[in-house]
Amino acid sequence: MYIFILVIYLMNIPFGYWRACVPRFSRNWYLAIHIPVPAIVLLRIYFDLGWGWQSYVMLLSAFFLGQLTGKLIRYYKTGPR
Repeated sequence: MYIFILVIYLMNIPFGYWRACVPRFSRNWYLAIHIPVPAIVLLRIYFDLGWGWQSYVMLLSAFFLGQLTGKLIRYYKTGPR
């Protein structure tokens, strides 16, 4: 489970980086948030983690922390938009 959480976190960093430079609620903004979701579902099925509500808290946290980390990397590298 912890490896899966780390994979989700690392997978979302580039998408958060991308999301930080596009206008909010634009097509690319939505894509940056939703492209990783099917990959996460497929990984969940592959690792046979089940669909219990307890795992959702950790997985959603990893998802949003990865997005936030990517955004912060973009801001520290280039400054806010």
